[in-house]
Amino acid sequence: MDHVFAAIDIGSNSTNLLIVDQSGKTLERVVRSTRLGANLATTGALSADAIRRTLDCLSEYESLIKQHNVSHRRTVATAACRAANNTNQFFADVKKISSTEPELISGEIEGALSFVGATSALDEKMSTLVIDIGGASTELMVGTETLDFAVSIPFGAVSITEAELHRDPPRPEELTNAISLVSDAVDDIAHNYPLIGHVDRVVGVAGTIVTVAAVEVGQKTFDPSALHKLKLSREAIEDVFRTLATEPLSDRVFNPGLPRDRADIIVGGCCVLVAVMRRLQISELIVSQYNLLDGLISELRKKTS
Repeated sequence: MDHVFAAIDIGSNSTNLLIVDQSGKTLERVVRSTRLGANLATTGALSADAIRRTLDCLSEYESLIKQHNVSHRRTVATAACRAANNTNQFFADVKKISSTEPELISGEIEGALSFVGATSALDEKMSTLVIDIGGASTELMVGTETLDFAVSIPFGAVSITEAELHRDPPRPEELTNAISLVSDAVDDIAHNYPLIGHVDRVVGVAGTIVTVAAVEVGQKTFDPSALHKLKLSREAIEDVFRTLATEPLSDRVFNPGLPRDRADIIVGGCCVLVAVMRRLQISELIVSQYNLLDGLISELRKKTS
């Protein structure tokens, strides 16, 4: 019997699905903005609307999982569920839909899985820093063929936007404060893990970085697969940041390559990315469309081999 593998990542901003067949061919790769972590910093709980959006999305994913006769699956939840005080109830609701309760993973495990996913599709083996900017956290991982360390900081595209960027467009001092918060956290990491400043390459994964790449090349139809292995210079990233941060949302949505459902949080995500690149003096990164989901699939396939 052929195996079919499915992985679901319930994140703070998006809920994502990957289904792969036994040969490794991608059957489905779906990214859906569900904003599970919306207003979490203010209320401490996952809102009823956010839960409904996410459960509706998961119901659609269940249909795809049944359609492809998935034999092995894994569902994980990340930063929003780590922080919320009603995660257990949300997980119970998820189990009613899928008969599978999500696995709450730490930021370090999240980083390790993202590292495996991001580097699995790169040909050369060399020391690599992987940057994974999520909705409510950012993971920084360093390794070569195996992971040396993974650290997580509690800043992402949604959380920075909600906490620091209150005007439309954000005021310069709001942007400065947001970048400073992230920079201080990265400074601590650089002090504790000096290796992070001495890698051969930097790889960027997940929504913020892929979106910045799409805006930089002016992609008319958002297509992450077409951006895989694209090299983005720090100057190009800073240029995209300046453009998006100085436009009101009503104008920002018209930038080619910028999905409408990400337009209101992309500046917050850019603040995180710019802060990391400035503090670690990164001149260039390689965009990867492979991420946490691919790491999950890799682990599932190993268990059946």
